Amino acid sequence: MATAERLYTVEEYLALDRDAEIKSEYRAGEIVAMAGASRTHVAIVGNIMASLVSQLRDRPCQAFSSDLRVRAASSARYTYPDVVVVCGEQIVENTQPETLLNPTVIIEVLSDSTEGRDRGEKFAHYRRIPSLTDYVLVAQDRPYVEHFERHGEDTWLYRAFEGRDAVLALPTLPCTLALRDVYDKVEFPAETPG
Repeated sequence: MATAERLYTVEEYLALDRDAEIKSEYRAGEIVAMAGASRTHVAIVGNIMASLVSQLRDRPCQAFSSDLRVRAASSARYTYPDVVVVCGEQIVENTQPETLLNPTVIIEVLSDSTEGRDRGEKFAHYRRIPSLTDYVLVAQDRPYVEHFERHGEDTWLYRAFEGRDAVLALPTLPCTLALRDVYDKVEFPAETPG
């Protein structure tokens, strides 16, 4: 006989997450531990951060890596996206660590274990954030990036970028992500000599 998992309040989650050694996400009562990332995942996130930080210098936008928690004000869900950019005033929930309520751009690097959630329930959650203009999914098994750009309240324009010569424009920031930079020093099995 299966037993029901314990559901946690937001307050319980925030208290546990504040003191936890491993980050976890909160999904309407469930606390879900985040798995460790592969070297490729870490390299791609670092490359994206390096590109964005250098381009956003002297602009009213700031990029953060996966240690900044995000929440849609209308949602009982807390996440730690791989990369977040916020422009203008940063609106945060009064929690420790702070929870950002108004991201402009969210970038997730896909893995086998997270791809379904990143495309499905997480994107549904992120779409509820009025300030979000761009959602970017980055593959780690080939040079391939998908971009969802908000056009109106409920309309998102989809574009895919493939190959190291492709360049994704993020006009909201404004800046670009050249796939050559995103995948710098990242090798894929088909590219490995031998």
